[in-house]
Amino acid sequence: MQETETLDKNRYLIMGALCSGIAAISHLGCIVFGGDWYRFFGAGEQMAVMSEQGSLYPAIVTFLIVVVLSLWCLYGLSGARVILRLPLLRLGLCVISFIYLLRGVAFVGIMPLFPENGLMFWLISSGVCLSVGGLYAIGTYQCWHVLGSNDS
Repeated sequence: MQETETLDKNRYLIMGALCSGIAAISHLGCIVFGGDWYRFFGAGEQMAVMSEQGSLYPAIVTFLIVVVLSLWCLYGLSGARVILRLPLLRLGLCVISFIYLLRGVAFVGIMPLFPENGLMFWLISSGVCLSVGGLYAIGTYQCWHVLGSNDS
């Protein structure tokens, strides 16, 4: 029975990876489609206006977020044994879980830094981060023994 369990793909990590992938694609959409997408996804009026004025700043910042979210997607898939094993897999999955969960609960402290974003944005985005962080954390816990400790 345990042999079968170790060969199965971890559904929680697959779902977490899928969420990270969707978030990466959504951010990429902001770069491609501009100001209206920045507004819709709660990036704030300043980012939307800068994008509409042709500033590279929003695109660069958003592209960095796309890269990070894409890496997180790959780490989730790697932990779920869907793709090849990535380096520092245990550590990576723990850090990803922690960052998502921290973002989910720390929104109260972050809110004053982004006064343009309404309470609804913070509640929805924080709920999403808590959910995705939970997927990564549960998935990581479930397959901890399979991940091994050869992450050097």
